Amino acid sequence: MTRRRPNPSLSAHDLLTRLGRLTAQALERIEFQEARVELAVALQRELLPASLPELPGLHAAARYAPARHGLDIGGDWYDGFRLPDGALAFCIGDVQGHDVEAAVFMGQIRIGLRAVAATVSDPGEVLSRANDLLLSIDCDLFATCSFLRFDPATGELADARAGHVPAIWATADGACGVEDAAGGCPLGIVPGEVYPVTRRRLAGPGAFVLVTDGVVEGPQFPIEAGLERVTRLVRDGVGAEPGELASQVIKVADFTGHTDDAAVLVLRHDGAPYGAG
Repeated sequence: MTRRRPNPSLSAHDLLTRLGRLTAQALERIEFQEARVELAVALQRELLPASLPELPGLHAAARYAPARHGLDIGGDWYDGFRLPDGALAFCIGDVQGHDVEAAVFMGQIRIGLRAVAATVSDPGEVLSRANDLLLSIDCDLFATCSFLRFDPATGELADARAGHVPAIWATADGACGVEDAAGGCPLGIVPGEVYPVTRRRLAGPGAFVLVTDGVVEGPQFPIEAGLERVTRLVRDGVGAEPGELASQVIKVADFTGHTDDAAVLVLRHDGAPYGAG
């Protein structure tokens, strides 16, 4: 390979001028990237809900942490809303990809899930229809998601997963674990995908915690270790306020060396009787 020699006809002034021009171009690219990151952060903050719904006996809280170096913003989200029949819906997810496009796609998913959940009660069917909806818009991105429905009349919590990190649970009697129920593929990949539903009755005090992979997994931190650490925190903090527990769980992301953003959604239940207040 022949090394390119400097042009001897260039003066020192010419070289400095060229260097200045290249430096200016590099700064423009840096400023452009910083502007995109700032826009993605702003979109992310605006698209996440300002508050989460609650009922007597069921309390919710969430936390979001941007990427450690500010380059991988825009993929993670959480949401909670009331359904027409008086039930509550909660979801958490992670868009493949980052930056402004991922933040916009995340907003589309949230809107789609809300629209479908208003007409369909089964969480698995909600994910299935949302999946087909995302495929119909012909986007290259996909997303993992967990969708939950809480019925205050029965105390039943039903949930379905689309390629997402399993939930962590604990009860006041010391029992705890990681949900091992099967899930389906991420949203936006396989047409007609079926999503199994897990149902449980929240008959006593406890907590149900959902996280994105930025909380429990990193370059030098396997997901099994992250899930184990979160499980211990949820077990030990099962009686804490949901906001306090969410703040403790999101700190696990500091141990993973993550470069992704991270989100946590905590549901703390006091047990029956539930009400529609």
